Amino acid sequence: MSITSLFVTRLYRAHLSQQGAIDPSELENSCWAIANDDEAGQAWCEDNGFPGYTSYASLTDLPWRFPIFADLVKVLDAHVAAFVADLEFDLDGKEIKLEDIWINILPEGGVHTSHIHPHSVISGTTYVAMPDGASAIKFEDPRLQMMMAAPARSKDARAELKAFTYVAPEVGEVLLWESWLRHEVPVNMAEDERISVSFNYSWN
Repeated sequence: MSITSLFVTRLYRAHLSQQGAIDPSELENSCWAIANDDEAGQAWCEDNGFPGYTSYASLTDLPWRFPIFADLVKVLDAHVAAFVADLEFDLDGKEIKLEDIWINILPEGGVHTSHIHPHSVISGTTYVAMPDGASAIKFEDPRLQMMMAAPARSKDARAELKAFTYVAPEVGEVLLWESWLRHEVPVNMAEDERISVSFNYSWN
């Protein structure tokens, strides 16, 4: 008898420091400074019922605004290159390059609902502040909508067989995944803000 796994979904997890040094305090302070000054972003969050703050809809130039973000992009580029090599893409002479990068500050009770990033190849997040009780990121099996008649998995099923996987990252870690993978951030149960920096890479 032979049983193999087909159509594998890869998740990259590493510490930023494996590809370069980033000062976590400086990065957190810069996130707060940008959030406090970004009136357009604050207005967008209020108008759209978005909990806390995100720069996703307002700022496209974080690496220009603060040198720490320029340094961060260089480190992320190296991590993404390692992940792309693992995925064995045929890039046909093109490159996987940063498309956008943004800040997320999620307060107690805040959520980021389930979504994908349809116009990108690689998406990811690095974690700036994860207080006790901060929510893990939740990934969904991309085949879930096609399992209409399948029974639920047992509670102790292997991680790769579960319909949902929760990853609780630490400050300074980076997670990368292919952009079609649906994900969400459940309710933040921490009293303090959960801070992360998310990003997309596209094929140019």
